[in-house]
Amino acid sequence: MHSVHPLWPLGSLPFVLLLIAIAVLPLIPRAAHWWHANSSKLIVSTACGLATLAFIAGTDSMGAAWHALEHVLLADYVPFIILLGSLYVVAGGIVLRGDLAATPTTNACILLVGTLLASIMGTTGASVLLIRLLLATNQQRTRVVHTVVFFIFLVSNIGGLLLPIGDPPLFLGYLRGVPFFWTLQMWKPFLFVSGSVLVIYWLVDSWMFRREPATARAAETVTRRSVHLSGSINLLWLAGILAAVIVLIPGRALPGTSWTVPNFAREAVMVACAILSLSTTRSELRRVNSFTWGPIIEVAVLFIGIFVAMQVPLGVLQQRGSELGLTSPMGYFWATGILSSFLDNAPTYLVFLTTAMTQQVPTGVISIALADGSTVAEPLLTAVSLGAVFMGANTYIGNGPNFMVKAIAEERGVRMPSFFGYMAWAAAVLLPVFLAASLLFLR
Repeated sequence: MHSVHPLWPLGSLPFVLLLIAIAVLPLIPRAAHWWHANSSKLIVSTACGLATLAFIAGTDSMGAAWHALEHVLLADYVPFIILLGSLYVVAGGIVLRGDLAATPTTNACILLVGTLLASIMGTTGASVLLIRLLLATNQQRTRVVHTVVFFIFLVSNIGGLLLPIGDPPLFLGYLRGVPFFWTLQMWKPFLFVSGSVLVIYWLVDSWMFRREPATARAAETVTRRSVHLSGSINLLWLAGILAAVIVLIPGRALPGTSWTVPNFAREAVMVACAILSLSTTRSELRRVNSFTWGPIIEVAVLFIGIFVAMQVPLGVLQQRGSELGLTSPMGYFWATGILSSFLDNAPTYLVFLTTAMTQQVPTGVISIALADGSTVAEPLLTAVSLGAVFMGANTYIGNGPNFMVKAIAEERGVRMPSFFGYMAWAAAVLLPVFLAASLLFLR
């Protein structure tokens, strides 16, 4: 869009409708069964994407619509889905089996390991790797719900903050030109938030453990089977994916050489690592992990619609973002976070990154140069990143792995909270911690 068309609210409607469908249809009994099928998600996603392209063509030109689609596919969607897919495939071949003593300290250690791994292998990969170990460890406990809820808080969300491959919003920022290791500078809020939530978990689980039946406490104070790692060859393929993301930056020379990295060389290496994972991992290991293609297909069909449909609101924000009245890092943190709670945090991150790019960088404030030549003030980029990653934990729909972990737990017989029951846990535990973090680090 070359200028903001007067009918832009109409052009933004497909984006809004798609996000409403993602949030609401699973909650309506008669619609939930239909929505459960990935083919149904593809119908809705495609319809919203096509409606957006029709709006762009009608208000600008067919050429503009085609350019928008080409840019979305090549610059954003393909790299995004290949990263998520390759991490999902590789993590699905790594199996951690064991039945440890389900004490509060043991559970907290599992959550700590998952939180640290999430930035390295992605929140999806870390969640797939550790949730079944956690459930097996706690199989004799009668109070397990809170442990899975805190797992979603920490492993499926907060833990992904430190590297772009950790959480989808940060990878989209990396694709837009945010330096790969820039996210490491957020280690202080990461330590504060993850440490605070871990301490709260240990206190809650200690209280819960004391109220377990005597037989359950006795059964869960003994380690029956130590942790055993299978499929370790996939650690090599995981390292290959990480190296590709760091080293193979399209359009730049390969370090130490004069060879310019071509487009999609990075994605080719990631796909190769996924194929090698499939060919070198015993099929029974993936069966142990209950590995299926369904979750990644769901992400793929939904995000193609999201990426296309968000082009109109993104275009509006690029030109009129300064009119939103957001100026402070704290304002960006809470605005990004609140929307990330109810919308998917990846597109929400892009919306507010785009808005932050419209703000003039004050004198004396560090600016981050992006791939398209624009700049963004580092305090605002930090606020948007923290809001998107942290507050994706506030609801089941805030981040992709949340629903995945919920489904795995329910398959194992854990009665997970309702949509609003989970929100009550998040409000009680996370919001006070987020408020403290914003006061400490974003003033």
